[in-house]
Amino acid sequence: MTQPKPNPAQSVRLMNVGKNYGAVCAVSGIDISIEPGQFVTLLGPSGCGKSTTLNMIAGLEMPSEGRIMIGDRDVTAVKPADRDIAMVFQSYALYPHMTLYENIAFPMRSRRRRTPEPEVNRKVLSAAKMLGLESMLDRFPRQISGGQRQRVALGRAMVRTPTVYLLDEPLSNLDQQLRVQMRSELKDIHQRLGATMLYVTHDQSEAMTLSDLVVVMSNGRIEQVGSPRELYNNPANLFVARFLGEPGMNILDGVVENGRLRGADFDFALPEVAANAGDRISAGIRPEDLQRDPRDNPAIRGIVRTVEYLGSRSLVRVGVGERTITAFLPPSDDIPAGAKIGLSPSDPDKMRFFQTDSGGSLHHPQKTSG
Repeated sequence: MTQPKPNPAQSVRLMNVGKNYGAVCAVSGIDISIEPGQFVTLLGPSGCGKSTTLNMIAGLEMPSEGRIMIGDRDVTAVKPADRDIAMVFQSYALYPHMTLYENIAFPMRSRRRRTPEPEVNRKVLSAAKMLGLESMLDRFPRQISGGQRQRVALGRAMVRTPTVYLLDEPLSNLDQQLRVQMRSELKDIHQRLGATMLYVTHDQSEAMTLSDLVVVMSNGRIEQVGSPRELYNNPANLFVARFLGEPGMNILDGVVENGRLRGADFDFALPEVAANAGDRISAGIRPEDLQRDPRDNPAIRGIVRTVEYLGSRSLVRVGVGERTITAFLPPSDDIPAGAKIGLSPSDPDKMRFFQTDSGGSLHHPQKTSG
């Protein structure tokens, strides 16, 4: 049986898009260019403007300024039904009195579409096969699991064969095990369809594993755009450094002295970055890039606060001055709480340095919002 063939995937472009609610600015200066077939995630904390941005692309919200293009069409003022998009929401929004077959078929049976029944049947069965729902199409939503309901919601979007899929936190209502499973299935579906997908989430694990491109947002603005690897390894500012990672990047604030960065209980050699004596600089290092340092004068001196055994490694929280940092250390290291510990970077080249006041990276050429 053939799979539902989407219309050719389209590009999406937002040009200086903003949204105001009275005196409140929800989104400002959004510029994004998405290539046909890309999987792009809008990532950020609650209230950062990511869902508002997605709703403007869908036509559910009108921008206060800027333009939105889908393919070669300016859709800024176009009705949602005429944008050739399909949206999957956080809530499954299934009709409880309809079978799964009828729920998936519903968009094709609307007055606007009036798809012939043989074509409806072909598309429903094809989508159901791709989503593993073939054997349960005669069931009702109450008779299936949350993960299966989310597959039905995806199937309902797929049969419309849109040029762009918009997904607003579709996995947030699932338990952790189902989320991991659905994440893998969603990536597989994207690869098979070759469709343009825009995905909204506050869960960085979803963003990092699913995306070709991640758009990190905060306070209605874009902080950085890049591949998951680029964002993790080269954050453009302190917000991205802290936000990405579980736990996030450790940040230590110090002052430049004689080519070194010194602060409470730490002392690092500075690489060739634009910094002068007396500058306030923040050093960033990932927990997995720290190692124990038995020397009398280690780069970092601290007191162990807690140790969490994770099987393959231990997560150690260390008090350094008034700040707590985290380190992933070998599980064989027996470190009691309250013990003094020395740490150093396992690879100094992986350290990142930021301007403490502005938050901007001393390594990154990208201009950050502010």
